[in-house]
Amino acid sequence: MDKVRLEKLKEGNTDDSDLEIKIKYDPDHMTLSIRDSGIGMTKDDLIEKLGTVAKSGTTQFIDALAASGGDINLIGQFGVGFYSSFLAANKVTVISKSDNDPDQHIWVSHAGPYFQIAKDPRGNTLNRGTEVILNLKSDAEEFAEPEHIKKIV
Repeated sequence: MDKVRLEKLKEGNTDDSDLEIKIKYDPDHMTLSIRDSGIGMTKDDLIEKLGTVAKSGTTQFIDALAASGGDINLIGQFGVGFYSSFLAANKVTVISKSDNDPDQHIWVSHAGPYFQIAKDPRGNTLNRGTEVILNLKSDAEEFAEPEHIKKIV
């Protein structure tokens, strides 16, 4: 989200009303979905940043921002935190759409050394941003409960 804000500010645009994060739970299907309207990822980004354990494009962004004298305190770390999702999920699906790619892509992993990536057959459902869907393990069902989610967030 901070990356989108920064890009908008560079263009003189201070309106960030289109930036949002949504959390959706489905206890019947044991899924937890987190969706944002941030910068999104291209197919190459998904392969580079999610295809390698704990590799984070955020680190590269911070380096570039620091070199330009920007404020780096707003940017969170991504790689290790993302892969910790496999502690609670047996499958992670990432759907992402970047303004730098005409297509939306789906990345799927079952926590092993392999992943699948494909153009989303549904087309562009996000406009811009990323959705992470966690298929929760049977012993992590509390993460699909609204009260538990509120307590964490």
